Amino acid sequence: MSERERGSRGLLTLAEIREIDLIGYLSELGFEPVKVHSADHWYLSPLRDERTASFKVNRRLNRWYDRGISLGGNLIDFATIFYQCSVGEVIKTFSDYWSFHRPKILLPSTEKAAANCPIQVLYTGQLTSKTLLDYIVSRSVSPDIARQYCRQVNYQMGDRRYFEIGLLNNSGGYELRNSYSKLASSPKDITTINVGALTVSMFEGMFDFLSYKTLMRKMTEQPENYVILNSISLFDRARPFLESHYNIDLYFDRDTAGVRSTSTVKDISEKYNDASGMYTGYKDFNEWLASTSSSQKS
Repeated sequence: MSERERGSRGLLTLAEIREIDLIGYLSELGFEPVKVHSADHWYLSPLRDERTASFKVNRRLNRWYDRGISLGGNLIDFATIFYQCSVGEVIKTFSDYWSFHRPKILLPSTEKAAANCPIQVLYTGQLTSKTLLDYIVSRSVSPDIARQYCRQVNYQMGDRRYFEIGLLNNSGGYELRNSYSKLASSPKDITTINVGALTVSMFEGMFDFLSYKTLMRKMTEQPENYVILNSISLFDRARPFLESHYNIDLYFDRDTAGVRSTSTVKDISEKYNDASGMYTGYKDFNEWLASTSSSQKS
């Protein structure tokens, strides 16, 4: 498609922006990888100052992950942080960019096909990998708690095999985590843990839930059920289960999006309670727990 044809259509779509090669775009910005290992390209983070490369782009997936801030995603996610702007402004930025550049940085069709390779779970078992257990400890989560709720998931993607920490969802898919990546196998769904309690606590992601259980293991716990959304966009799917309880505690992130989500959910019913005040000043439950744990060690 020519630049003139593109311009006549107006703004790019989000799908078109996601297809742009992250590595090529970073090069356009002046960032080059410090080292390359197979599909993984390692950079000094474009998002912060550092001396050791911990920002990874997987060429096969066309996704990035910054270990220093535990964030990652696609090109749109990167751009909103890099340019400190909204998704709408990202669309305009890339549409303007396209007007003055040839589309040479689009993913080749073979790489696009590889990026869409589904995750094939091969087998699961108890968490035994020292690498994964060390990562769990680095997040201030109890390995015993992680073993209780998670599995070690071995899977294949394309022609490569991997293993990660996996949290099973209600539909048989897994949320997958290690120190380098944040993925999910299909189908995507919420995770509910139902022990028949009258109250329920809800978390955005796996590590906030594991952090909560790590903290509570030292206390006398009252029986309660749990919901891990695995994506805030799945909240509506969780509502029937949530609203069968008389009390629902929300442990959402304390960033702008999380605070907004908490406010929106609380407006639905008086059953919903904001329980995130205990980690005010921190992005989420896990960040607060890690900070508290570090303070106790020093």
